[in-house]
Amino acid sequence: MDQMTGHHHHDHAAPGKAPARSGHGGHAGHGGHDHGAMIADYRRRFWVTAVLTVPILLLAPMIQGWLGLEQALDFAGDAYLLAALSTAVYFYGGWPFLTGFWSELRTNRTGMMTLIAVAITAAYAYSMAMVIIGSEETFFWELATLIAIMLLGHWIEMKSVMGAGKALEKLAALMPDTAHLVEADGSIRDVSVSELTGGETLLVRPGEKVPADAVIVKGESALNEAMLTGESKPVSKGPDAQVIGGSINGEGALTVTVMHTGEDSFLSNVIKLVEDAQASKSKTQDLANTAARWLTFIALGGGLVTVLFWTLLTGQGFAFAMERAVTVMVIACPHALGLAVPLVVARSTAIAAGNGLLIRDRTAFEEARNTQAIIFDKTGTLTKGEFGITDTLVYGEAFTEAEIVAYAAAVESRSEHPIAKGIAGAAAEIWEVDGFRAIPGKGAEGMVKRRAVKVVSPGYLRANGFALDDPRYETLSGEGKTVVFVLVDDELVGAIALADIIRPESKKAIADLQKLGIRCIMLTGDNRQVAEWVGRQIGLDEVIAEVLPQQKAETVKQVQDRGLIVAMTGDGVNDAPALAQANVGIAVGAGTDVAIETADIVLVRSDPGDVAAILGLARATYGKMIQNLAWATGYNAFAIPAAAGVFFPWGLILSPAVGAIFMSASTVICAVNAQLLKLDRQRAGDGPAAP
Repeated sequence: MDQMTGHHHHDHAAPGKAPARSGHGGHAGHGGHDHGAMIADYRRRFWVTAVLTVPILLLAPMIQGWLGLEQALDFAGDAYLLAALSTAVYFYGGWPFLTGFWSELRTNRTGMMTLIAVAITAAYAYSMAMVIIGSEETFFWELATLIAIMLLGHWIEMKSVMGAGKALEKLAALMPDTAHLVEADGSIRDVSVSELTGGETLLVRPGEKVPADAVIVKGESALNEAMLTGESKPVSKGPDAQVIGGSINGEGALTVTVMHTGEDSFLSNVIKLVEDAQASKSKTQDLANTAARWLTFIALGGGLVTVLFWTLLTGQGFAFAMERAVTVMVIACPHALGLAVPLVVARSTAIAAGNGLLIRDRTAFEEARNTQAIIFDKTGTLTKGEFGITDTLVYGEAFTEAEIVAYAAAVESRSEHPIAKGIAGAAAEIWEVDGFRAIPGKGAEGMVKRRAVKVVSPGYLRANGFALDDPRYETLSGEGKTVVFVLVDDELVGAIALADIIRPESKKAIADLQKLGIRCIMLTGDNRQVAEWVGRQIGLDEVIAEVLPQQKAETVKQVQDRGLIVAMTGDGVNDAPALAQANVGIAVGAGTDVAIETADIVLVRSDPGDVAAILGLARATYGKMIQNLAWATGYNAFAIPAAAGVFFPWGLILSPAVGAIFMSASTVICAVNAQLLKLDRQRAGDGPAAP
């Protein structure tokens, strides 16, 4: 029965280990015993107890009195039958709490189990003693309902913790079982995914799941990565692009080379991260444990004081005193407290995982709600990290904008330069080019449609006697954009301005963060002009430019030295030291590099809007925890004195059963409240809704 023990410490809140190496991630055990089996055990015990509780209720003198059925239900020896049924309930239903109590004693961590065990044992022992002396003042029905309610509470709680784990199992199930291996002679053979070791060539047909993390060798297709990133739109990929195992291939057949398999794969990493998050104890969890420990002392102390007070100082008698003491212990059992935090933790982790927001460290996640300033890395976070055309200038009447771009793209299609790629990527079709030649440091040239086309830098124009007196050019280069000029047959026909493209979501994300009262700062190694331009475009509070990668962490520290709690958002690779320095490190667009060891939170997509979403979720999560803790403890502050008989002189007395009902109600309120937690992703029709 050891599997019942110490459940409340949630040391093993990681339901299901990483997927077994079978392709579909068999649900391996959990810390040596299966979480599912524990749930089944609580469920079984609950139902047996519930069934036995019915006759116990009917036999209880007090209930008979309420229903006015004393005569109808009275028979000789009923007290012994009641005692026998209750004994079964105490030992069978109460077993998890008794063993839990024992393990808490052994590890010296008094908590929930101790409270429950003490309450049910006191009620049981007292009632058995009453039967022996022939009194009807027993607590059997309170005992039975109390155990039933406690079992139900635990069952619900464990199911909800499992519910968060379900998100993991769904992820694990995404991997296909077989892969189409392309042999050296070009023939295709189906193999099990678990046999892949890396380096194999596979064929992925349209509509199939990608069997492992891989690189495309041949073919183009749009891949649906929604299950990993929450991104609803399929992502177009071609040769040299990385594909993630478990994503769904679209319309094109792909030939890919396997990169990561098994433990190293993106999915396994995601699953591991979510498990770590669920297992890492949060500060609020410790708060709940501390509260439980205090309540144990209060309950035991209160029970003792209550007995002594009523027996020694009043004429109410020992039976009354014991009833009060047992009620105190029953009521002090703060189920709600045991549930208050874990339920919220489970819910928020599950919501986040389903939306491509992976929480690696719960403590930092809680800290995130206090964030006062957020530092964004520019390239790849607020911008796409790739050049795109922002403006096209037309000189003369000879060519349209589209034609200028098309001529330039034809020449640039042969070049590997990022600027060239930006131009080539913008053209509707790429025309043929003959006699391509790079003009070192100045541009490129070639014959396109029998015309001599040059795409060149401002320096080339100056060197070759072209006048550069266009005020538009001055404005563009003042914004830090790169401007190239297009010459056709040595006539200047147009200019193309390029810049690192700002993500369309950035502006909204910054506005959302500013609404939360967070100062938005951009940190970049780029030149000041570009940085200022980006800052103006998206409405940042502050721009820190021309920072070398090794100075990033230092810059984060300087912002912290102003007394601000800082979150840092970067794409993880060169931002690692800065992510570690920040109070909360958020790695963005981690893609397949998910194992970013320094970040506390990993956002699978490169959408800055997710940063606002996760900070909002952190605040909401903490709010729910505090609501639940306040509810659970506040209710006890009133109920314990009432149970001890403090209000007895005014005729207010709380019976053990009513106490148990109150307690369960408060538990249910906490559970429901936790389920109300939502992720506020204020984006119309984009990404899946929170689960």
